[in-house]
Amino acid sequence: MAKIKSIEYFRVLPRWLFVKICDEEGNYGWGESTLEGHTEAVEGALTALIKRFVGFEADDIEQIWQTAYRLGFYRGGPVFMSAISGVDIALWDLKARKLNVPVYQLLGGKVRHKVSVYAWIGGDRPSDVETAALARIAQGFRVIKMNATEDVDWLDSPATLDSTVERLKLVKKLGLDAALDFHGRLHKPMAKQLARAVEPYNPLFIEEPLLSEHPEGIKQLSGLTTCPIALGERLYSRWDVKKFLQDASIDVLQPDISHVGGISEIRKIASMAEAFDVAIAPHCPLGPIALAASIQVALSIPNFVIQEMSLGIHYNTEAGEYDLTNYLKDRSVFEVNEGYVEALKGVGLGIEIDEDEVRKVAKDAQPWLPKTFHGKDGGIREW
Repeated sequence: MAKIKSIEYFRVLPRWLFVKICDEEGNYGWGESTLEGHTEAVEGALTALIKRFVGFEADDIEQIWQTAYRLGFYRGGPVFMSAISGVDIALWDLKARKLNVPVYQLLGGKVRHKVSVYAWIGGDRPSDVETAALARIAQGFRVIKMNATEDVDWLDSPATLDSTVERLKLVKKLGLDAALDFHGRLHKPMAKQLARAVEPYNPLFIEEPLLSEHPEGIKQLSGLTTCPIALGERLYSRWDVKKFLQDASIDVLQPDISHVGGISEIRKIASMAEAFDVAIAPHCPLGPIALAASIQVALSIPNFVIQEMSLGIHYNTEAGEYDLTNYLKDRSVFEVNEGYVEALKGVGLGIEIDEDEVRKVAKDAQPWLPKTFHGKDGGIREW
């Protein structure tokens, strides 16, 4: 066993936050603490964790997680849990590298040899989805996700929903399955109408039909539609997840490994969900470290169904040249074939980070800021 010698974090383009941990014997691991739009807040939380955990035994992953979560009195929330996530993922990577095995071997081994994946089309204001969908087919994808709507008022004209149905029909006609991300943009009056409108066209799932802070509304909606309901990116621990499982109001849970406390916590959440017959489709419009960690978990849990990838997502392309594979030494590891990514074969998380590129970009990278939507009257609308 060896103690943690250093914990560093790196703000990199387009909007990611990487973490590197080294132990006293020269072993290292990489993690990701990306929290879109709140980079500087997570950096502050990481600074506090660094002061706390340098000198701890690097092998004691669960002890470090429990210490961070339970011995700070105030618990949970996106900023704190994202900071824990980066540390936790890096510790799993370090330990698996030291033992010369993939992380999934430490989680009980594989239950599948490849992972179903999907990619985004359409952007925040979805348009020209046919061209984008054809491009995804050419890349090897068989499932896509798109925003269901642009920004919508609390109560809006029913006509604002017509284009959603047409986009879904178009994409399905091309032979793709399609998930619709309501993105928490709709409130109950519009969400109920849209769920009913798209139901005949069989979306793979509808995501965040309402914000997860409205569990009673989601429960009500689940009784009004046969569309599978998915959510979870804005739930940050198994305690946040618990009420949705007990309510039987969701069909697909989407924890984000960079927001939910890392590999340690997402594994526990998956086991909870399995007991309620709820599938796991990890949220991950983020960087390569988060994706690799998600794949390691996906390979080892029985109720995994599909994995989100950020390859070519609008948030990446809008920010410039940096996309999912730019910081990888081997950019082929996430290659998509007939809708699947093969099990990562390398040790640790299964990827090798180009540290020189990370350090170069981190010198000048600015924090990514959330987008803002406003209605014609100037009122704030959900992003």
